[in-house]
Amino acid sequence: MGMSIPQYLGQMDIRKGVVGLATGAGFIYLLYKAIKAGIKCQPPLCTASPICIARLAVERERHGRDSGELRRLLNSLEYKQDEYAKSMILHSITRCVYLLEAEASSCTADDISLVGSMLDEEDNSVKIQALNTLKAFSGIRKFRLKIQEHTIKVLELISTIWDSELHVAGLRLLNSLPLPDYVHPQLRRVMPALMEILQSNYILAQVQAIRLLSYLAQKNDLLYDILNCQVHSNFLNLFQSTQPGSLLFEVLVFAERLSEGRNSPHYRAVKWHYNEQSLHEALFGDESRLADRLLALVIHPEEEVQIQACKVIVSLQCSQDVGVRPSSCRPSHSYFNSGE
Repeated sequence: MGMSIPQYLGQMDIRKGVVGLATGAGFIYLLYKAIKAGIKCQPPLCTASPICIARLAVERERHGRDSGELRRLLNSLEYKQDEYAKSMILHSITRCVYLLEAEASSCTADDISLVGSMLDEEDNSVKIQALNTLKAFSGIRKFRLKIQEHTIKVLELISTIWDSELHVAGLRLLNSLPLPDYVHPQLRRVMPALMEILQSNYILAQVQAIRLLSYLAQKNDLLYDILNCQVHSNFLNLFQSTQPGSLLFEVLVFAERLSEGRNSPHYRAVKWHYNEQSLHEALFGDESRLADRLLALVIHPEEEVQIQACKVIVSLQCSQDVGVRPSSCRPSHSYFNSGE
């Protein structure tokens, strides 16, 4: 309690009358015992809080015992719960999956389906926690195919609900999985939504969106859909040196992959046409100021950003060397012409 017994008694204002109640030595002794007990009082070894549950479960697993906590939580999801309870249970399941590897690995495909069914709940907080739980399970290889079955649902959620936390959770899950070819049609449909998330002002969601787009840019059948996707007139603001380094790096990786993709023989074999507000025109069109942004990033304080900016410059120069020209645009007059 941070004070001596005399100080504590002083606060009781013994001199002003309370001393009359404490004349007996027995009372003083009992008072001393009560204060001492209060000082030494410790919280119970474990409570119902997620932290205590996780600590106990980890301790049991360390000694080779199954805590049963993860199974209990999964079973409780099957009972009728309100939205808050479901959200808290899913949060606790996520913690257990990360902390209790052996118990998580013993779960079944039915458990994954149960968690996936929570994506149909009306409350966004339940959806977000379910996405986080699936992300946790995706670290276990045997569950990845089962989790992939929910890919189309996840794409639907991030493209129809404007919630930054949901975007982050859904995109983190998608970025942790190999996306099968059968979801490519759905990916084409949600491309505008992904581009909108990229151009939002929420850094965590932007980083996750650009990582997914960079991955998709390596798919031959999706490259044109990405390049022809409509963007805002200020899209190149994403390349400003004032942006966070983590976002700048990812945006530059995206630009490099797009440049490499349009330079590939497979892509060059087709005569493509782009709309005037397309990503292609913003990055590689006649009026693009991408060159200016890249040159400014070559002297960026973060070395990772400098190096990636140089890679994009080299990629753009290689594109011009092989004579890549957008079919609907005139040759670009940038700093990279003439080998500068």
